[in-house]
Amino acid sequence: MNDTELYIVPTPIGNLDDMTYRAVEVLKEVDLILAEDTRDSKKLLLHYAIDTPLRSYHQFNEHKILDSLIREIKSGTRMALISDAGTPGISDPGFLLVRACLQEGISVSTLPGATALIPALVSSGLPADSFVFEGFLPPKKGRSKKMESLRDEKRTIILYESPHKIGKTLKQLSEMLGAERKASVSREISKIYEEHLRGTLGELAEMLENKKNKGEFVIVIEGKRK
Repeated sequence: MNDTELYIVPTPIGNLDDMTYRAVEVLKEVDLILAEDTRDSKKLLLHYAIDTPLRSYHQFNEHKILDSLIREIKSGTRMALISDAGTPGISDPGFLLVRACLQEGISVSTLPGATALIPALVSSGLPADSFVFEGFLPPKKGRSKKMESLRDEKRTIILYESPHKIGKTLKQLSEMLGAERKASVSREISKIYEEHLRGTLGELAEMLENKKNKGEFVIVIEGKRK
């Protein structure tokens, strides 16, 4: 293990058994683990008997502590970055730290592992040979404009959405992209209550608009037909 290297370590998006052997090994060997939420991460570390010290690293402090983290890594502190679930940097904090490390000549090693978008895409039954991942739509400003920009996208479209917004978002997408556009909605991937709903945007909006939804959602939408 290199002394001046940052490790990006994916964590399970649901089932704890999805953790890789190498991920556990790296988290045990580094000097410090940067975690999005230390309370959630402690459960994972306890499950795998990992006693490496934890430190908070999230969207509200990443700018403030960035320079000090770079100094620590350059002085020989071996660090790993994890998020609450999935791969850091994919709709989670991580980009700023990775960019800063590369600018300072620090090696970055990203381990392969869990992310919600790929299982959702494959399970959707929609074309997976070419797709565009947009993450979370803007909450307010620019939201409609972003949806409009996707109207003529010919590749399969993948979005993330929270449970309390999923119904409204599907209704808006139905109005912007067309109610007959094929789509799928996945939630709780790899967990006990994993669910995949398939149909048109109009049908999915009707199913989820007035429902009390739980879990994080992945929306997969058919690209515009030629």
